[in-house]
Amino acid sequence: MSADRSNTLTQSNAGQGRAVTLQFGNNALLSQLLGDHDRHLIRVEQALGVRLACRGNRIAITGDATQVETAQVTLNGLYSRLERGHQLSSSDIDAALKLNARGAEPRLPLSDLPAIRTRRGAIQPRSPGQTGYMEMLARHEMVFGIGPAGTGKTYLAVAQAVAMLQTGQVDRIILSRPAVEAGERLGFLPGDMKEKVDPYLRPLYDALNDMMPGDQVIRRMAAGEIEVAPLAFMRGRTLSHAFAILDEAQNTTPMQMKMFLTRMGEGTRMVITGDLSQIDLPNGVTSGLADALATVEGVQGIGVTRFSRQDVVRHPLVGRIVEAYDQRATAEQDVVRDARRHHRSRESDSGTSK
Repeated sequence: MSADRSNTLTQSNAGQGRAVTLQFGNNALLSQLLGDHDRHLIRVEQALGVRLACRGNRIAITGDATQVETAQVTLNGLYSRLERGHQLSSSDIDAALKLNARGAEPRLPLSDLPAIRTRRGAIQPRSPGQTGYMEMLARHEMVFGIGPAGTGKTYLAVAQAVAMLQTGQVDRIILSRPAVEAGERLGFLPGDMKEKVDPYLRPLYDALNDMMPGDQVIRRMAAGEIEVAPLAFMRGRTLSHAFAILDEAQNTTPMQMKMFLTRMGEGTRMVITGDLSQIDLPNGVTSGLADALATVEGVQGIGVTRFSRQDVVRHPLVGRIVEAYDQRATAEQDVVRDARRHHRSRESDSGTSK
């Protein structure tokens, strides 16, 4: 019996609480849904504040009505994934909870989510922000992905690039980053120019190697089908029938950003990713990413996805770290604002007394 078709045996309401019992037809799949020592079930319980009890092939859910509904949708969706042959990990449970959370938009059934298909398998979104971003990558010629670390901005862009290369929709992939000296000077690093800049490009190599076999990456790079290079190497070129990704774009200057955006040629897709809270430019230098958003956002054919800390899909602690920094930044802004208000008030009182 499929969990998505008919698995709700009983429902009851008591005040604001609710109780639902689900039944699943395949005990082997149910065991995978529960996880070792019921760890998946415990994860859902802790995240939603509901109580889950499994007896035989049934799972009883009790708690706040809204959270019970979220748990029901989440468990049904995960069971459907198991029916289609997918395996479940702890990160899959976390992703399903985010996608079905209260207020999550778009809130789609797990079976209806977009996917990027590479020869290493299908990649599905793990947060509402990723869902919209993946749809935008499929539709728009130029996409900006803005948000904190760990939201999958670059990883999904590389996945889309690899998928389009493997299906012949583009002839080559170009991955670029500005080589900004974030606390360490390039000139003091050992080796030739390539060896000096490769550490800055390492995340792009890592993403590529996740999408295709290492020997294929090496072969395609040798053939010129994949190019990983600092942003400075883009000057004077026109990129045609390519998928170009500019990563860490917050560390470009306005002139560098304009240079990159105007490299676009026929049949080319471009993705620009960055985090405006992680700018490493010298004081007083405007971020090219911020300048570009103020200039081209709203232009036809350009899509912009803004991720939040709720879209962080790395270790859960990363999301809490991002939130802590955001809270501190907000508190500091409040202190500055209160100080300015107090200063203006004193100036006003001084003027009145005169």
